[in-house]
Amino acid sequence: MNAEPDINTQIMARMGEAARAAAAALARLPAERRDAALRQGAASLRQAAPAIIAANARDMAGFTGTAAFGDRLLLNAARVEAMARGLEEVAALPDPLSRTLAEWTRPNGLKISRIAQPLGVLGMIYESRPNVGADAAAIAIKSGNGLVLRGGSESFHSAAAIHAALRAGFTQAGLPDDAVQIAPSTDRRFVAAMLTASGYIDLIIPRGGKGLVELVQREARVPVLAHAEGLNHTYIHAAADFTMAREILANAKMRRTGICGATETLLLDSAIAPALLPALVADLAALGCAFRADAPARHICPELPAAADTDFDTEWLDAVLNIKIVNGVDAALTHIARHGSEHTDAIITGDAEVAEYFLGRLASAVGMWNASTQFCDGGEFGFGAEIGIATGRIHARGPIGPEQLTTFRYVVRGTGQVRP
Repeated sequence: MNAEPDINTQIMARMGEAARAAAAALARLPAERRDAALRQGAASLRQAAPAIIAANARDMAGFTGTAAFGDRLLLNAARVEAMARGLEEVAALPDPLSRTLAEWTRPNGLKISRIAQPLGVLGMIYESRPNVGADAAAIAIKSGNGLVLRGGSESFHSAAAIHAALRAGFTQAGLPDDAVQIAPSTDRRFVAAMLTASGYIDLIIPRGGKGLVELVQREARVPVLAHAEGLNHTYIHAAADFTMAREILANAKMRRTGICGATETLLLDSAIAPALLPALVADLAALGCAFRADAPARHICPELPAAADTDFDTEWLDAVLNIKIVNGVDAALTHIARHGSEHTDAIITGDAEVAEYFLGRLASAVGMWNASTQFCDGGEFGFGAEIGIATGRIHARGPIGPEQLTTFRYVVRGTGQVRP
């Protein structure tokens, strides 16, 4: 006798069927309707702000992690407002589904068009940051995709309150009720049900720590759009402006230490290290940063703790910075290639030729010149929000906005042609 399917598999099947029907309806809606729904969702978030903040207080009361991860979990009035503005900014973007990507006419007269279309149904598994659900919903609706969300157990009440507000706004605007759905419990077996929901979910997007991403990549039976760790580097070249370098590094490391765009390793050119390193260390120490330094850096600043071999492969997501002294741009690139995760890496220099050399040889999804790595963000890229940051080489890289969550189809128009 066949075993009864797990209850989570049954729930996922029901949600998946509803999501596919909703996605089909979304794909047919004109851009004006989808944009109006996003604006209504923003209004609903603002109206529900007290309930969302109260739900977040329940989650915060049970949280026992680090301060950096607590910052990821925390919601306040400003962050709820930022979620609402994100929906409005996404609504103001061009319609990703109205694009004809290419068209041409064959010698036989056939006219062929490549046209953007939604991927279908997205599955989003995320940890800690409850606002990720709002960002994902905005981008999914804008790109005509259905969405199934599963937030982390630590943010369960916050995520549910955000979803309730969004669903109320979207439904009021005439979207299908099941355009955006959320897991009904914290049962971890629902994650397994999502990962094996072939035929219901077209793309899984994990957004969280290394363990989550590796689990999803290992267990998924549907395509995965994932990111590696944010092992990001800021390389300060010999021709850097010292004041600029100090300001950028302080922001890149300490603005928000728990996000994947934070710099984890400083690469400092040996030509300027004796003059600049003490000031960099003093700046960051005043902000509460700890350090892991190689021998040349400790020769300049003996008080610095020694770095272990594994430290340069560690995504701290905390107020800890690795420091390595390098002899020129090629040495910096070599270190990044060996220890980086192809997420975001930056060079600070006043030499344009060196900057272009660095950027042209960098394999990372995002390369930056004279800017903080924390600008690696969908909102900062003009996407309104992001559903994640991809570091793989298939389909999309860097911050993922509405345009990146479309695929394409071909339309062929003829006048009676038959193939010889």
